[in-house]
Amino acid sequence: MSEAKATKGAAADGADGGPTARTADGAPGPARPRRRQARGEARIAQLLRAAADVFCTSGYTASSTNAIAREAGVSPGTLYQFFPNKEAIAVELGDQLLNRWRDTYGAAFSQSHIELPLDRMLDAILDPLIAFNCENPAFSVLMHGSEIPGRITEEHDTLHATMLTRVESALACYLPDAPAEQVHRIADMAFIIFKAGLDLVMAHEGEEREAYIQELKTVMFRYLDPLVGDAVLQRTPDAP
Repeated sequence: MSEAKATKGAAADGADGGPTARTADGAPGPARPRRRQARGEARIAQLLRAAADVFCTSGYTASSTNAIAREAGVSPGTLYQFFPNKEAIAVELGDQLLNRWRDTYGAAFSQSHIELPLDRMLDAILDPLIAFNCENPAFSVLMHGSEIPGRITEEHDTLHATMLTRVESALACYLPDAPAEQVHRIADMAFIIFKAGLDLVMAHEGEEREAYIQELKTVMFRYLDPLVGDAVLQRTPDAP
């Protein structure tokens, strides 16, 4: 646990007003279980939403706690009741987004999706991944950049490796005779194509964004179809 995270936790506990457990002689004892009050939880959620907006507008480095407090409509003093600094806010927001991202890609790579024909499989896998990034632009801001807290980038790198392993596992089902090195190269290339295409998708809005999403799916299909298309059809129960 980072120092900022630990400090933030202590600050939030203090804001909740929970008593500190002590022994009969007044010395600190085992901590009593604390439950954040609904009002405190709502305030934290409000601050994190504001931080996400500020990070997206100004970038992480140029953002400040004063700007986040202003966006949230609270005083800096109120913010400091829950978070000691900008890093602590970023770590908390990053943790939440990473957890939701894990859930999103876990559901996207379900076995039922992998058994679909290639074009439908790409829709089933890519649509929720793209939607998550479009709905949470702060995710991209917090996962990249030299000034981002190290804990966030480390967890993102670990998650990246896990996702790549999931892609490799899916491809291995359709390419059982291919060398592991080849499967890894295909998975790595597909992943890079997705990331590059996602950057273009995120840079546009409205109809133009939808157009880029279709372009990304087209590129992915044309790359994968000669490699796994026949195998996907052979493994699909309802294939003609």
